[in-house]
Amino acid sequence: MHVIAQNKPAATGFPGIEHATLAGSAEGLRAMSIWQQSVAPGAATPPHRHDCEEVVMCHAGTGELHIDGRIERFSAEQVVVIPANAQHQILSVGSEPLRFVAVFSVSPVQAYFPDGTPIALPWRT
Repeated sequence: MHVIAQNKPAATGFPGIEHATLAGSAEGLRAMSIWQQSVAPGAATPPHRHDCEEVVMCHAGTGELHIDGRIERFSAEQVVVIPANAQHQILSVGSEPLRFVAVFSVSPVQAYFPDGTPIALPWRT
């Protein structure tokens, strides 16, 4: 499968977060997953980590990355690099939704809460 029709991000069960998997293990990938997400103003991902690297390419809105005890603000036309196993959280802090594409260095992607409990992601990875 080389050309894939893309769905728009849809509600996930995480408040304020819409998600679409653009490509992942279902498309035969093993070393990469690509997600598109929209985070409503005031909403946030839960604090979590992944066993892989993550690159977030912001297309709209303003976000905060909480990582390693620091807060780093980012917005459209900026890229966020998150090392493997770094506990992090992304918050939408602007007046419009935070929209981004995230690329992971593995497929499927697993997420873990800070205590190490796996997060049951409500989408395909």
